[in-house]
Amino acid sequence: MRKLKNSELGRLNVEAFKKTKKIPLIVILDNIRSLNNIGSVFRTSDAFVVEKIYLCGITAKPPHKEIHKTALGATESVDWEYVEDTLLLIDNLKESGVVVASIEQAEGSVMLQDFNVEPTKKYAIIFGNEVKGVQQEVVSASNYCIEIPQLGTKHSLNISVSAGVVIWDLFKKFKF
Repeated sequence: MRKLKNSELGRLNVEAFKKTKKIPLIVILDNIRSLNNIGSVFRTSDAFVVEKIYLCGITAKPPHKEIHKTALGATESVDWEYVEDTLLLIDNLKESGVVVASIEQAEGSVMLQDFNVEPTKKYAIIFGNEVKGVQQEVVSASNYCIEIPQLGTKHSLNISVSAGVVIWDLFKKFKF
């Protein structure tokens, strides 16, 4: 067995990525403090052809060298937009028919493995602050809360890990 060289991977360039079909998924980063986490979510979103990322609240925006360090250019390929008010964004997305889900531990949450997507709908998933999680008012405004099952002693995962787990799971469910 031999590791493949980057030149053998057949990856898209930025122009081709912009034109390729995306999964019907929007990622919302709400008040994310860590620039490395932001960059990691961009890179994961590139890998699984996410439609768009919204950066909200205190979440930093590209270009920034600390975001670039983990995004490795994905800020150029993945469409993104800064919107200060997360609640206003959620209202606008819901009005346009997008199903909005906070990734959070909450009463009535749906476990990730039990959350099913409808192929004709577009979804937005919200990841919250590293310490406080998704704001309660944002949770309340969401159509769903999706919870990642955890069986160990810790009560949370790093936001970039959570994004990787959830985006991968939804990518598979979209049967892309």
